Amino acid sequence: MRSIWKGSIAFGLVNVPVKVYTATEDHDIKFHQVHGADGGRIKYNRVCQECGKTIQFADIDKAYSSEDGTQVILTDEDFDELPAAEKHEIPVLQFVPSEQIDPILFEKSYYLEPDSASPKAYQLLASTLTESDRTALVHFTLRQRTRLAALRVREGVLVIQTLLWPDEVRAAEFETLDKAAAPSDKELTMAKSLVESMSEDFEPESYTDEYQIQLQKMLDEAIENGGKKVTPPEEVAAHKEDAEVVDLVAALQRSVDAAKSGKSGEAAPKAAPAKKSAAKKAPAKRSPTRKTG
Repeated sequence: MRSIWKGSIAFGLVNVPVKVYTATEDHDIKFHQVHGADGGRIKYNRVCQECGKTIQFADIDKAYSSEDGTQVILTDEDFDELPAAEKHEIPVLQFVPSEQIDPILFEKSYYLEPDSASPKAYQLLASTLTESDRTALVHFTLRQRTRLAALRVREGVLVIQTLLWPDEVRAAEFETLDKAAAPSDKELTMAKSLVESMSEDFEPESYTDEYQIQLQKMLDEAIENGGKKVTPPEEVAAHKEDAEVVDLVAALQRSVDAAKSGKSGEAAPKAAPAKKSAAKKAPAKRSPTRKTG
């Protein structure tokens, strides 16, 4: 695993240096979209609705639209001015009984590794949480966003689980439940009996993702058997090279058209300054969310 964050837990007057690692991973098989007729990859360009040009990531900013339709554009420099941008400390806000945290609030999990020569403070905090059966509520700032999080112990390792803010959980209001009749004593007795007959200790290893297993089996068999749906790697590489050549030719053609337009007296796009501007702005792109959001 690769550390994604370094900082420290502020536990009263005790400071616990830690490294943060993503604790979970997605095992779903990934697909990409292709043209069914010839297997060509489908590309999505970031096209500006105003000028019709394809825009590079370095030239994309974020915009907010208010309820009345007013638009505000913010750059990376604007986000860097927010106080959360430079926090490398995980302050403990309070300790709460573990059972009081509703599981619906849990979002993403991260492992914390000691980041000092002596992990004594780390062990002290982990042991204290375990023996007191408490969970620490903390503020955790990652990728320029401050989250409320639960700090707890799992198999001797400190774990941070980011929490949804209370207003991010929708209220469950269903009229059908308000009008529903309460179950009878006989129904409850029978239901409890069924629960008892099916009760066991939870062992997550005994459960498997049958869909992904069968999907992988289908893909392996398709590769082994071949056919119209299967394209050998050398053909895939050839298609990719052909597509790159087409893109290059198209780019060259646009450059030629722009040059001719300039000679005919029309204002041609100034390519060099545009590249210079993009290069100047690129180093400011310090937030991964910048590219995916």
